[in-house]
Order: sequence, then C-alpha cells, then structure tokens
Amino acid sequence: MLRAFAGTIIPASAQHGVPGADDPAILADILASLERDHDDVVAALQRLDGLAGGSYVALDGAQRLAVAHEFRAEGGAPLAALSRVVLLCYYRDDRVMRALGQEPRPPFPLGHAVEQGDWSLLDPVRRRAPFWRRPPRG
Repeated sequence: MLRAFAGTIIPASAQHGVPGADDPAILADILASLERDHDDVVAALQRLDGLAGGSYVALDGAQRLAVAHEFRAEGGAPLAALSRVVLLCYYRDDRVMRALGQEPRPPFPLGHAVEQGDWSLLDPVRRRAPFWRRPPRG
C-alpha cells in the first residue's frame, strides 16, 4: 500500500529520466526512514483505505489519484508525515538528483551554490521590536 501511494504522488517519468517513488530502492529507503513517523504513516495508510472504501491498492491509477487528492484536501498530521518521508527519500536518491542537475552528494562540507534573493524582503522583520524575553543575567 505504501508503494502504491508513493507511486501515485511521484510517478516515474521516462521523459525526465527519473524513477517513481515506488522504485524498490527508494521504497526501501522510505521503510528504513519511518522511525518517529511510523504511527502517523500507519494512520495515513489506514485513512487511504477508508477513503477508498476498502482497499486503496485495489483501485486503478485514476481512482488512486482521486483518493490521494481527497486525502490532500483533508490534510492532517498523518498525511504530512507520510508525504514528508516519501519526499525526503525520493529527493535523496542519486538518480533523481542527477536528473535535477545536482551532484548526488551531501551538502556539507562543500555546500551548494544558492542564488541570492532580495534581502530587502527581511527589512520589516528587522524593524520589528523584539518579542522575546532576555535571559536572566547570572
């Protein structure tokens, strides 16, 4: 069921040369990365079955997508946890990073070049009065 949902939200693309999130290597990473999100992911998968009226896996692709859209509109912590783990694992796959024109490596120690934006957007925040308490001096 996890494989079916992952493949629904991120399908493979021959045009872009990327696997879907249901790829065996990506799915293995997802399963190994559940940790603290395990209970929320189980709840999300149960909710998908509920929205499907039985079995999400038994639906065809279009029906799965419709149920996924309905779940997205509903939102909540279980969906956020499930989506987060799928997306994190997908975008750390070397094949996906290469397809995006990125070198498949950790960001540190070399870092990544980030296009500079308009820093003046932070001016209202800088002008705002502090809203935190100072720590006691001791």
